[in-house]
Amino acid sequence: MSITREAELIGMQKASEAVAYTLKEMRNYARPGLTTKQLDQYGAAILSDFGAKSAPFLTYDFPGWTCISVNHEFCHGIPSDNRTMQEGDLVNIDVSAELNGFWSDNGGSFVLGEDVNGHQKLVDASKQILHKAIARIKGGVRLADIGQLIETEARKRGYKVIKNLTGHGIGRSLHEEPAEIANYPDRSNPTRFRKNAVVAIETFIATTSTYAETLQDGWTMVGNKGGFMAQHEHTIVVTDGKPLVLTAMNGV
Repeated sequence: MSITREAELIGMQKASEAVAYTLKEMRNYARPGLTTKQLDQYGAAILSDFGAKSAPFLTYDFPGWTCISVNHEFCHGIPSDNRTMQEGDLVNIDVSAELNGFWSDNGGSFVLGEDVNGHQKLVDASKQILHKAIARIKGGVRLADIGQLIETEARKRGYKVIKNLTGHGIGRSLHEEPAEIANYPDRSNPTRFRKNAVVAIETFIATTSTYAETLQDGWTMVGNKGGFMAQHEHTIVVTDGKPLVLTAMNGV
């Protein structure tokens, strides 16, 4: 969507506060021995307190309030009573929701407890690259140039990017134009960021894979060549200068 009235900005700020606070609190609540279903239910209660509804459930009938992916799962992990998190797990939580007709999206990967499996470097790279990408976004900048930045920064650190997972426009629904904000320079896409547009910017930084594939459960995605992936995401408003990060409260 494009912000044209103050009421629209306020609506997006409230929806973004709900998802950002939920993500932060879920990350703080996560601990070894907790199931991903218990973590999802904790997040569900927070979203409900805001009056917000799960975006993946509303849009796709996803079997959970949030997406929680662990270790080799890249994204869209289904919360489960059978999945107990362990010390050192690489955990990704993606929280998106609708509140009073406005939609916002954010996510983040983190290491649970002690970094016994050596995932922190990957997590830090994803977060740092997201910050660099957001700092470069303003009206008139090509989407492909941001993709170039993300892939270049990933390669500098010895990582790859996932080419079939992207950021996207958002606002009045979960996914809007631009439909794909890629993590690589898609030169076939001449689209430029527009001032006042609301977009969800995401990094998908991986150790060995370049594509994500869906498992038999129809939701969970893993790498085509295995390995691990870290993702971080903010919903922002594009301006002529520094973007307005609506989900800054999440601490990503």
